[in-house]
Amino acid sequence: MLRLAPALIIALLVLPVGAGLMMVLLPAFGYLPALGGYGASLAPWQMLFAQPGLGRSVVVSFASGLVSTAVALVIVALFLAASRGTWLDRGIRRLVSPLLAIPHAAIAFGFAFLIAPSGLVARLISPSLTGWESPPDALIINDPWGFSLMAGLVLKEVPFLLLMSLAALPQLAPEKRLLLARSLGYSPTIGWLKTVLPSLYPLIRLPVYAVIAYATSVVDMALILGPKLPPTLSVSILSWFNDPDISHRFMASAAAVLQLGVTVAALLCWWLLEQLIRILTRRWLINGSRQRGEIILRIVGRSALLFSSITALAALVGLGLFSLAGFWRFPEVLPQMLTLDHWQRSGSMLVTPLVNTALIGLVSTALATVLVLATLENEHRQHIQPKRALWLLYLPLLVPQIAFLFGLIVAAESLGIRPQLGLVIAGHLLFVLPYVYLSLAETYRQLDPRWLKVARSLGVSRSAAFWRVRLPLLLAPLLTAFAVGLAVSIGQYLPTQLLGAGRVTTVTTEAVALASGSNRRLIGVWALVQAGLPLIGFMLALGLPRLLGTHRRDLAT
Repeated sequence: MLRLAPALIIALLVLPVGAGLMMVLLPAFGYLPALGGYGASLAPWQMLFAQPGLGRSVVVSFASGLVSTAVALVIVALFLAASRGTWLDRGIRRLVSPLLAIPHAAIAFGFAFLIAPSGLVARLISPSLTGWESPPDALIINDPWGFSLMAGLVLKEVPFLLLMSLAALPQLAPEKRLLLARSLGYSPTIGWLKTVLPSLYPLIRLPVYAVIAYATSVVDMALILGPKLPPTLSVSILSWFNDPDISHRFMASAAAVLQLGVTVAALLCWWLLEQLIRILTRRWLINGSRQRGEIILRIVGRSALLFSSITALAALVGLGLFSLAGFWRFPEVLPQMLTLDHWQRSGSMLVTPLVNTALIGLVSTALATVLVLATLENEHRQHIQPKRALWLLYLPLLVPQIAFLFGLIVAAESLGIRPQLGLVIAGHLLFVLPYVYLSLAETYRQLDPRWLKVARSLGVSRSAAFWRVRLPLLLAPLLTAFAVGLAVSIGQYLPTQLLGAGRVTTVTTEAVALASGSNRRLIGVWALVQAGLPLIGFMLALGLPRLLGTHRRDLAT
């Protein structure tokens, strides 16, 4: 049975994406008999290119992917180069998983509450520094070129790229490389950038590509922080898919193909930038410069990631304040009174979305965890090197969700599968599985094999050794991987909205639906609940191993 797990994972990752792309491509050229399209046509493309503001939508989507990824990658690289072994390094390492767990929509709402004309930042500096007695008339959120969207994306991309980098670093023996560089007179930061980073980047290239793909096609954050007139391409596609006019479905399919093209173009542009940077930095790597720029790089490396982490935490504080605020006149820093009225009003409305969120998250993550454990155990027993197929793991992350999910719905309906809770769970599994695998794989492979050899020498079977030796030793990383998968599921907006046809409500879909409203207190309640659910999972993942370990020690004594 274990040998079937890798094939099953590949099928789960490849078939839905392939079927979804095919069923989007056909309507893009006018063929979808279910909606009256019986022949090939370019009418959907003509209708699409006639849409006002399409060019700006494409440009903003393209730029969002490249700019936000580049900024996040630079922040992570400089932090790792400048902060290893410091208290900041240790503190950020502890924060990276909880920060990663915060859903995109929650971060977007919290960030919006910070930078809005009447947000926390404006209140802190007014009127003493600005002279503002009322909120300025400035378009900070939803600016036409998506700068607030890019900033919000950076806040979410930094923890992910940092976690991927920390997972890859043990393969490089960075301390030995740095020790050699230091013996040749290189400063710590310069030595790390010259000896470790060139080898680290190829190991995190696929995660970087996944970030670009996500940022070019994000929907939930774009609905909250992105431009409105026109919106980003992905948001426009969603509105056209949901339009009662059937002809807009064909145009939406053409736009989904265009979105795929925008993402591919962004990835190609990034690859060209990689080649250019490799050429431009070749001389710097070998020119013998050992100290130049050390102080500046160290300051920027430590302060940039610290600032992004503090901003993310401040966003959560902002959500909490707005959810409890009563009357709050600008420019007062704190509300005049705190109240639970908004929580009480939302209490009954939270029940169904909370139940759905928990059910979808627990089932999809449990299925993903079982499949990943079976695949890794089979890899261990068969002595398989899976690196060649690693890109398949990233396939659902590299292909824009909006580019294949609608096609997946069409494919499912052609098989008689209607939008329902089970289909939503399957959709979440598609995105949860890669993260569970990435979170658990390296730790699984690094487990000291001598423990299993000792168990086998005592007559324990392979299966018994797995259950009685390997799993208990991997309890902490296993729970952490489960928490990561649960966080990913909780944050899924588009798969829930499309595969559930709007009838399966979760905390995330309801929170994003509030983005078009102006009730910050209600938004704060829902966004804080959304942010709190993954954090509960991580708290349990950290606390349970210690609790069980204490219990075992008590039994031993």
